[in-house]
Amino acid sequence: MLIMGFMPWATSSIAIMFVLLFFCGWFQGMGWPPCGRTMVHWWSQKERGSIVSVWNCAHNVGGGLPPLLFLLGMYLFGDWHSAFYMPAFGTFIVAVFAYIMMRDTPQSCGLPPIEEYKNDYPADYSEKNEVELSAKDIFMKYIFPNKALWLIAIANVFVYLLRYGVLDWSPAYLREVKNLTLDTSSWAYFLYEYAGIPGTLFCGWMSDKVFKGNRGATGVFFMILVTIATFIYWVNPAGNPTVDMICMIVIGFLVYGPVMLIGLHALELAHKKAAGTAAGFTGLFGYLGGSVAASAIIGWTAEHLGWNAVFTLLVGSSAAAVVLLFIVTITERAHKRKLAAQEQA
Repeated sequence: MLIMGFMPWATSSIAIMFVLLFFCGWFQGMGWPPCGRTMVHWWSQKERGSIVSVWNCAHNVGGGLPPLLFLLGMYLFGDWHSAFYMPAFGTFIVAVFAYIMMRDTPQSCGLPPIEEYKNDYPADYSEKNEVELSAKDIFMKYIFPNKALWLIAIANVFVYLLRYGVLDWSPAYLREVKNLTLDTSSWAYFLYEYAGIPGTLFCGWMSDKVFKGNRGATGVFFMILVTIATFIYWVNPAGNPTVDMICMIVIGFLVYGPVMLIGLHALELAHKKAAGTAAGFTGLFGYLGGSVAASAIIGWTAEHLGWNAVFTLLVGSSAAAVVLLFIVTITERAHKRKLAAQEQA
């Protein structure tokens, strides 16, 4: 981003910008796995839903800060390239803070494991959970054979398809089909994004307190409501912008919770020392299968088959996520028993 902001040649070619943005996305993707590993080691299972929901609000806060940083850069420097380098400087500040403050594990600081400290032991927990694993063991014993992890990774594709489908394409849909003005559709977009903050926190609290740590059941509950809200958003006739605005807020409020829960669920379905890899595994499915597909498939569908086909795809994706999360909810207990037996052996 600094190169794009300060080197004129970096924005003179689409090919160069593509390469730089590819590397930007590549390195950004490295942020979630170590965060997931950190949260698994420093917070116990009974409190993890609330903690991860707070962390997950970074999606929404981070998505809203760059325009403000750009305005600050324009005010200070009068340079439109500040759209690139101002967020980059902000990232450096956060990176330095994280480097100074973050620690790997409680044991690295002379503290007991969080399960012992909180007296909160998962059913599949044993002392072997505190032993570091080789890369081969992580992938061959705890990632690739893990059917439940594969299921939520595929569910993540459908959740991300809905999330980015609504996020990226709603401005065009609201203008072309619902005849909303540019400023009204922009407000709907803004409210959708920021409704995710209280929604994520509420979802994390419910997964801890109401569903007692059952992440799959919590995800099923929220995704059913998302499916209903998306369907109403689709069938609501033009000329009724209030309903459209409410639906956008409701979808934003509801969909970011399952996004967070799938990441958290991945952490808890894998061996404790494989948590970072499990997080990256489901994240890979979400971003490649969800966000990339949302940009390519939905754009093609809208152009060639129309918006009704787009919403058939979105509602179908949401329903598919419900089914997959429900299957995980049923099979998770058996998976935990198998993992516990594997650890004892």
